Amino acid sequence: MQLTTLALLILIPLLIWRVYLRLRPFFARQESLMWKHWTGAVLFPLLLLAAAISLLADVLALSSLGAGALGGAWLGFFTLKKTRFETIGRRYYFKPYERFGILVCMLFAARVLQIGVELYMNRQSELPQLITREMVLRHPLSCVAFGLLAGYLATFSIGMLRWRRAQPPLPELE
Repeated sequence: MQLTTLALLILIPLLIWRVYLRLRPFFARQESLMWKHWTGAVLFPLLLLAAAISLLADVLALSSLGAGALGGAWLGFFTLKKTRFETIGRRYYFKPYERFGILVCMLFAARVLQIGVELYMNRQSELPQLITREMVLRHPLSCVAFGLLAGYLATFSIGMLRWRRAQPPLPELE
């Protein structure tokens, strides 16, 4: 075993731990800001639509993207049910249920890490094969991971918009 391969095997768990630590603050109590919810509610469905249009020729990749988006939407729906909402003064706060969110984000990060390891192992082999961008992006695991993340975030953002619109207007402070 080469020294670089051994170093990679040691660094992978550390990298996963760092990604996890970076994700934790996103699932802490935070203020509900309408521009963030609107951005997520518009951006992620558009990204899903753009990905679906680019995958029209590949039925397996398109169905993987759709299955991932449906799974992500389902997880986003249940996350909204377990999210804690509160109103303090003239501000709205929420604390998302972190287990599903961290799971979805870590699955996406795991797929990115897997692609990196595949590229590294291919480069180190005696007979490296050509790996194109289309091969990586059209792979069913890539499509499921992206669909899961985008579906989850789109559903959560839309649910947060619906919650904010359902809130009664707050009285003006004197």
